[in-house]
Order: sequence, then C-alpha cells, then structure tokens
Amino acid sequence: MRHLLIYMKSYRKEAALAPLFKMLEAILELFVPLVIARLIDRGIGGGNRIYIFQMCAILIVLGMVGLGFSITAQFFAAKAAVEFVKNVKYALFSHIQRLSYGEIDTFGTATMITRMTSDMNQVQTGVNLTLRLLLRSPFVVFGAMIMAFTIDRRMAMIFVVMIPALCVVVFAIMLVGIPLYRRVQNKLDGLLFITKENLEGVRVIRAFCKEEEERKKFREQNRTLTQSQLFAGKISAIMNPATYIVVNAAVIMLLYTGALRIEGGLLTQGAVVALYNYLTQILVELLKMANLIITVTKSIASGNRIYEMLRDGGGEENHTTGVPVSEAAKSEPYIRFDHVSMSYANAADEALTDISFTVNKGETVGIIGGTGSGKSTLVNLLPCFYKANAGTVSIAGRDVKAYAVEELRTLFGIVPQKAVLFQGTIRSNLQWGKEQATEEEMLDALELAQIGDYVRMPQIGLDHRVSQEGRNFSGGQRQRLTIARAFVRRPEILILDDSASALDFATDARLRKAIREMDYHPTTFIVSQRTSSIQFADKIIVLDDGLAVGIGTHEELLESCEVYREIYDSQFKKEEKVS
Repeated sequence: MRHLLIYMKSYRKEAALAPLFKMLEAILELFVPLVIARLIDRGIGGGNRIYIFQMCAILIVLGMVGLGFSITAQFFAAKAAVEFVKNVKYALFSHIQRLSYGEIDTFGTATMITRMTSDMNQVQTGVNLTLRLLLRSPFVVFGAMIMAFTIDRRMAMIFVVMIPALCVVVFAIMLVGIPLYRRVQNKLDGLLFITKENLEGVRVIRAFCKEEEERKKFREQNRTLTQSQLFAGKISAIMNPATYIVVNAAVIMLLYTGALRIEGGLLTQGAVVALYNYLTQILVELLKMANLIITVTKSIASGNRIYEMLRDGGGEENHTTGVPVSEAAKSEPYIRFDHVSMSYANAADEALTDISFTVNKGETVGIIGGTGSGKSTLVNLLPCFYKANAGTVSIAGRDVKAYAVEELRTLFGIVPQKAVLFQGTIRSNLQWGKEQATEEEMLDALELAQIGDYVRMPQIGLDHRVSQEGRNFSGGQRQRLTIARAFVRRPEILILDDSASALDFATDARLRKAIREMDYHPTTFIVSQRTSSIQFADKIIVLDDGLAVGIGTHEELLESCEVYREIYDSQFKKEEKVS
C-alpha cells in the first residue's frame, strides 16, 4: 500500500491540512470537559447565573469553531482521497493498456475490473478516514489522559491501565482481520468472473438450457464469498463489545473511586464529571479508531492487490522506446519467421513449434489449419501481441521486439476474429484506423469492405449510431465494418484473422477481389478455414497442432500436403456431391 503513496505527491498540501484542522478541533474538544467542570462547581454550585451563561457561551463558541475546523478538515481529506484515487486509477488503467496479451490472459478480466472498481473504492475510503482520524483519535486519547492527570493523578491511573488494554484488543483484531479481508477480495474476483462469463455467454447458456446449472454455480460462489465476509465481519464485530467491556469497567472504577474522594473532600463533583467526559471521549475515539482500523485493513488489502498489478506485467513497456520503424533496414525478405516457437502461460504444450518461412513485400499469405492449430497465434506474433519463446520474428530485417511498440503497430491493419465495434458512430469507429481520415477515405474503405452500399443509404450514413459492441448490426455487417476500419489506415501489413467467417461466399469472393485490386499492395495475411479464401494467395502455410506441415501455393499443396488436401476435399467434394 505504501508504494501507492507516490500518487499523493501532488496533494501533499491537502494531506497535511486535513489532519492539522482535525487536531485543532481535537484541542478544542479537550477543553470542553474543563469548561463543564467549572460550570458545575462555580456556576451551578455557587448559584452564579452570569457565570453559567458565560460558560455556556464559551461552549457554544468552542462548538462553532470546532465545527468549522471539522468541515475544513473533511473538505481537504475528501479532496486528497478523491484526487489520489483518480491518479491511481489513471496509472492502473494506463498500465493495463500496456499489458501484453499474455499478461492480460494471466491476470484475467474479472480481476482487473475488481481492482479498478471495488478495490479503488476501498482505498479511497481508507485514505479519507486515515487523514481525518489517524492522528486525531490517538491525540484525543492521550490528550484526555494528560488532562485527567491535571485534574487528579490518582483517578488518572485508571486511564493509564485502560488505554493499553484497549490498544491490545484493537491491534489483535486488526492483525487477524487483514488476511481475512484479502481473502474476501480474492473471492469477489471469482464471483465477478462468473457474473461476467454468464453475461457474455447468456445466449449460449440459454441455447443449451444451462440456466439452472449456472445459477447453482453462482449460488455456490456467492455462498463462499458470503461465508468469508461473515467470518471476517464476526472477527471485526468482536471489537465493539470488547472495547465496551474495558471502558465500562473503567467507568465503574471511576465512579466508585470518585464518589469516595468526593465524600472525603478530595475531589469536586465537577472534576468527576470532567473525568467521566474524558473517559467518554476516549471510548468514542477508540471506537472510531477501531472502525478506522477495520476500514484501513480492507484498504491495505485492496491497495496491495492494486500494487501487485502495477508491479507485475507491463511487458510492452520494455521496448516502448525501441528503434523507430524508419531506421529499420529495408531488406528482403520483408518478414521472416526463423525457427519460432511459442507457448502460452501455464500451458502444457507449445502453441507453435519451430516455424520458419519468409514473406516478400506485397505478397499475400494464406494461413489454414484445424481449430487450435495456432493460426491466430502465428499472426499475433507479428505486431508483438505475444512474444516468441524461441526463434526470431523480424520485419524489414529487424526483430519485432526491438521496435518501438506504437510505431510498429502503425504498420498494421488488423481485423481480429471477433468483430469489435465501439459505442459511437460509424465515423468514430473508422477513425480508430486513422484519426484524421477524410470522408472520401472512409467511403473508399467501406466500398473495399463491401459495405459501402449499405452506409450510403439515406437513413444510414457515416454518422449512423453504433450501439455498445455494435449490437444494432448483424454479424456480417460488424465484420465488414471492422475490415473497413483496417483498410482506412492503408497499412503496410494487413492481417485478416478469420474475418470473413460471417460472410457468404459471394461477398467473401468480392472482398478478396477488392483486396487484390487495391491501388497499393500491402503485405496481406489471411487466416481462414476456407480453402476458397486463400487458394489465390502467393504462399499458403498449413498448420497442424502448432507445426507447419506445408508451405507453398494452392497447387503445390494439393500435391504435397495431405492435411491441406483433406481440408480442400472436405469442402469442395461435398459441394460437388450436393450439386
């Protein structure tokens, strides 16, 4: 948690003023019992009404000034806490944006969401209460004890015994509570993961009638979380009764001893009332301190979880200032895979094994293979979404790991397997490809992607609304819009990762023809399970269980590669039989 305090640097003034004003409020609060003691002994005891009114006026002034100090402290504490968490959120979000695909897979989306939301709220509450109470409560406790000594030393010894006993209770519960609340937050990750999975896969769940099974899974995870929270809450709940036992025992001793000393003429009634008030102040402050410790315990657990994510990962940051693309050697072949192997984190087997091939500038490369053969993994190595465990992936004669990441990715136009659109308009989504794209460039890209006629309709247009995840478009329309987004930037390297799976054969054929007839010739990688989509490629790479079992043209592979021939025959011979 302490590692996060660097994000408080800009708000050190607020962080200092908040406890300062709370201390001033506490000083005024410590004078109140003395004023009440004099009011009782001199005013009420002596029947002096003027003195009573004077003391009441002093109490009102102390209350009003203390309220002003308290509000000021609350303002500075709230401002410091909110701004601190804003900085941490920005740092964490920026860090997540720099995580590689592998690191995102390792952390998991549910964990990242929990740390950006629930954990951040816990930290904000903890910082706010810490600035307000961390110094004030101990100051009032020990200040009250010192003031008790100024009234009567013998009676003050009750405070000396009570305060350490209370501290033992409070800190013992705190030490037990910290790991418990950390476990609660981890279980919250699990519940959020199940919730996210259900929301994303709601159609699949309903299609397979798995609603009741998923409800049981959710109830079980929720029950586990609830039990952990209840156990942690029960441990924390011990604090109030335990502190009340100690304080009430001290109150009994105070009243009994005070009565004896008043009877002996050694103490006044006002002094006993003042001591009782100090005892009450200590009780209130220690209860505040107990609640503060519970909150801080949660906050520390959450802060440590946030720091773990900030500390770990960020693999892409290692070469954000690498060699500019412009300084790369313009050599042939343009792209080279040299004995490349790659495996995912915690995977038993390699996703790719000893892959070697070259690609010249402007060539079209088809990649085909069965499900799980490593097609998407291979193309994801080019923009350095994943890093090879062995071998070298190079572009223009230089290892992709040596490039500045942002510059490297400006070379690419990527259409992922899942068509992802963002809430906004068609125009704003196309501008992800090129921020300063003109309307003519956008319309040209839409024409190439075979969706120009649809967008040119009077009721549509570039400013047509795109709902969240593009749900107001069909699957084929979403795919063609994501293809247009890649085209609009006119990339040097175009990656189409099974991006035509939702298109009919005629539209797919027109799209491939449009790519071949583009006025410039990007180096194109087409990942597909259809041989018809890649048969005209300059080079076809056939993958089987992570191995390149064939590399060549369509005709060459039909002769030499059994895997490719089986895929081709399974698609075309069936169609011939049907016809």
